[in-house]
Amino acid sequence: MQANVWARGRCARAFTLVEVIAVMVVLAIMAGVAIPRFFDYSDKARTSATQGTLGGVRGGLANFFANEMVVNGAGLYPTLAELTTLGTVMQEALPNNPYNDRSTVEAVPTLADANSRVNTGVTGWRYYVDNAATPPIAIFYANTNDTTTAPDGSGGFLDAHEL
Repeated sequence: MQANVWARGRCARAFTLVEVIAVMVVLAIMAGVAIPRFFDYSDKARTSATQGTLGGVRGGLANFFANEMVVNGAGLYPTLAELTTLGTVMQEALPNNPYNDRSTVEAVPTLADANSRVNTGVTGWRYYVDNAATPPIAIFYANTNDTTTAPDGSGGFLDAHEL
């Protein structure tokens, strides 16, 4: 009699196969909902990091231009060498482009290439400067065509080089 009670008690505390499968199905559904949201957050973080870098560098370019205007009487943007030399324009090294993991800067040869945001994929960033133009021109952008989470105003999303 006592053995029979012991066996029933042990069976009463165990999970049945149906219960285990039901829990696994619920966990799979929860994972199916959570994982896409996680990837969306990483895409948003990559977009924000790119926008932050672009804002910082473009702010540095504008500051350099303003300082040149005050000191020399003529506003000039930094050359590529000045932009990439620490302490001249930027106080810290440029971060990696979140879309291609490269931090190097490449000169853009023509204004047409800069305006159409041509990408080579070889470097993280691209920079066009023309101090002989009136007014001087400087364009700094990400060297990648990857789509971001930044809205383009027409229901789509901007590419990284369009930010």
